[in-house]
Amino acid sequence: MADRYLSFTGTAPGRFLTRRLGLPQPAALRRWSPEHPALKGDRLLLTAGKSDLDLSGAGLELTSSSDRPAAVLLDATGVRDVETLAEVHAALHPVLRSVADSGRVVVLGAPLDPADHHQAAVQQALEGFTRSLGKEIGRGRTVNLVRLADARAAGSTLRFLLSPKSAYVSGQVVEVGPADGMDGTDGTDGAFPAANATDRPLTGRTALVTGAARGIGEAVAETLARDGARVVVLDVPQAEQDARRVADRLGGTALALDITVPDAGTRIAEALPDGLDVLVHNAGITRDRRLVNMPAEHWSSVLDVNLASVLRTTDALLASGTLRRGGRIVATASIAGLAGNAGQTNYGASKAGVVGLVRSLAPRALAEHGVTVNAVAPGFIETKMTAAIPLFIREAGRRMNSLAQGGLPVDVAETTAWLADLGSGAVNGQVVRVCGQSLLGA
Repeated sequence: MADRYLSFTGTAPGRFLTRRLGLPQPAALRRWSPEHPALKGDRLLLTAGKSDLDLSGAGLELTSSSDRPAAVLLDATGVRDVETLAEVHAALHPVLRSVADSGRVVVLGAPLDPADHHQAAVQQALEGFTRSLGKEIGRGRTVNLVRLADARAAGSTLRFLLSPKSAYVSGQVVEVGPADGMDGTDGTDGAFPAANATDRPLTGRTALVTGAARGIGEAVAETLARDGARVVVLDVPQAEQDARRVADRLGGTALALDITVPDAGTRIAEALPDGLDVLVHNAGITRDRRLVNMPAEHWSSVLDVNLASVLRTTDALLASGTLRRGGRIVATASIAGLAGNAGQTNYGASKAGVVGLVRSLAPRALAEHGVTVNAVAPGFIETKMTAAIPLFIREAGRRMNSLAQGGLPVDVAETTAWLADLGSGAVNGQVVRVCGQSLLGA
């Protein structure tokens, strides 16, 4: 369903009226397209504190001065005390007004030093700073923080956050680990792909997306295929026709399978004898009802699809070796699992469980199997399901974020594709909200 309010505020009368009434004024977001694959304008590099960070291998064109930057990258890795924290203000204060509409601000921080509580305090302060700036910057611009342990690992993450692909990702903190933990499958002996990565970084890799016959899952499958992956479109047998339609359009294959059956992992492994590189757990259902009115079957069905099947399938595919080294697992959580939502105790529990899975499994999966585990946590995304929500609740869901609008399925898909990238091997155990910086669940 079209966002008529967003369209109205894009007109001269709409801008005048909403400004006079103090109503939200969302800006149309600039998303990736083949015609406009990058933000138009300079990427401005600023520094706060003393830093020897070398970003020459990140595949970014950066400049030290610009009158109208499309993006600002602030290196604050050298901020170690309150005095140098003032340099964050000094660096950004003069340039923020000049950042283009739908522009990007990315702050680079350092991991918190457990042996230096002054450094830990001011580096943690950067989180409050970026989240607050994201809520005030406006005009479709986003602000994110990257805690960077190794500049060699920064490429894929910075390319994503400084591009139109991250249009609905704001107010997030992403930790990028050391390069030494990355596992390569491209002959780089554990190192990264070249920083000037191809436009099809998933070429030669096989990706399976559950619940991919429609909605967000279909968008994920489309985006992974765009990036070069051979996509397996998995959905329940009742949706086999739609799954085949999607697979045929993308040059992939369809797999009709109920992900909740006990042997789902075994059947996936049998269908993919050559192995799997990317596993996207997208299948999910809702059965909303307040707990006092919720039948037991509504509880168990949601937990089985959204969480138990994810656990069983992941375990089976790791144990069988179907997920190859250098593989990626991306699970779908939700801000409902982070902030809670009335009438969704079952759904919130299942999605919080996905977060727990990611945080526990990620270090072991990387160490034992060379596989990363991350999650995306969508907020209000414009789908057929949200279109059925009553008008006033739907409008509240759209406006209660820093960008004052709903996201699109492609926003979740682009974030998934970044986490699936071979160059994202140092991004592990992260839960990235795709919610326009929702005012809930921060």
